[in-house]
Amino acid sequence: MQKTIIKLLTGLSLVACAAVAQAQYPTKPITMVVSFPPGGTSDSLARLIAKNLSDGIGQPVIVENKPGAEGQIAATDIMKSSPDGYRIGFVTSGNLSALPAMRKTPPYAPATDFTPIADVGRYAFFLFTHPSLPAKDFKEFIAYAKANPGKVSYGTGNATGVLAFGQLKSMFGIDVLHIPYKGEPPATTDLVSGRIDAMIGTAAGLPYVNDGRLRTLVTLLPKRSPLAPETPVLKEIGMGELPVILWAGIVGPAGIPKDIVDRLNQVINTTIAKPEIQAQIEQMGFALTPTTPEAFGLMIKEQVDAYETLAQSIGLKAQ
Repeated sequence: MQKTIIKLLTGLSLVACAAVAQAQYPTKPITMVVSFPPGGTSDSLARLIAKNLSDGIGQPVIVENKPGAEGQIAATDIMKSSPDGYRIGFVTSGNLSALPAMRKTPPYAPATDFTPIADVGRYAFFLFTHPSLPAKDFKEFIAYAKANPGKVSYGTGNATGVLAFGQLKSMFGIDVLHIPYKGEPPATTDLVSGRIDAMIGTAAGLPYVNDGRLRTLVTLLPKRSPLAPETPVLKEIGMGELPVILWAGIVGPAGIPKDIVDRLNQVINTTIAKPEIQAQIEQMGFALTPTTPEAFGLMIKEQVDAYETLAQSIGLKAQ
């Protein structure tokens, strides 16, 4: 009887200690894993959020870049972390929606292997080309690619680029050479230098357009971007809207306590609501969409299905 009481009291003590620890969260620095190399839109956005999250939550938020394998390395790291809220990740539709749709055996189940924390927003993607390519608009690009099968090269630094270019190839019947990269920055570097001819990337490439080193032929946004108002949208070139969402958000491993999730969500949403932060993010060509963890989790689940449908429709073979 005495042993039973001791075990019971010990168990209650551990529960109480855990509750106190959660109530005091955070008591040490938080690490934010980013699935992209330094220098791109995603990395810049994650660092901006991390810096301001640190100010709002009272502990340093350290960005740790883990690029490669189209975001799988970072996502797997997050999935295997302890569910205590001290290791979270900045993830995108690339590694949590598109990548599982492109694998015969997905490395993780996005809807169950992660805890949704905060929906950050939506990317502006563009089709960029090098000026040496004799195509000044999308129609000319397709015509040139058809007239020169296998000669036009395109780079991808994320799964979104793979799927979006896959849709272009399927819809217009073009034969173009795929060059994969570990992230968007190295692909952009090679595009600017003329080593590749085209890529689908974020608004990080627009400064090169402004100084004449690149061209934009189309945007994947549903309406023209104020950052590139002369660039047409998919509907205007006869493609229709991309049937998936190009999103970014914050997640953690499955099992993070709800009070910790809610605290992080509240601080992140407050952070990105600041006018000065919004202004900086909008200059990255990014649209903010803050919401609840529950709504974010539902969107993740829906987008896994949407990306699988897109991959099947363009005949992309799972690897």
